[in-house]
Amino acid sequence: MPTPPKKLRKQYANKDYPNVVLRFEDGHEIEVLKGAGKTFDCYAGETIKVLAMYDKTSKERELVESRKADAFPDA
Repeated sequence: MPTPPKKLRKQYANKDYPNVVLRFEDGHEIEVLKGAGKTFDCYAGETIKVLAMYDKTSKERELVESRKADAFPDA
């Protein structure tokens, strides 16, 4: 059996966008308001998409970046 990937505790701070959504490979999402930060658990090597939401009433989101979990600062 292969060993499961290492679980990491990371953080993200939203300084630039009105609202950011972090979308993980397994489909769950974390919302981060401007001026706030969140800590989250993820797996080593997982790709996390950072999506900007300018209007909360709209479902439209803009891809800001795709970043590997290891690139986020440790919590």
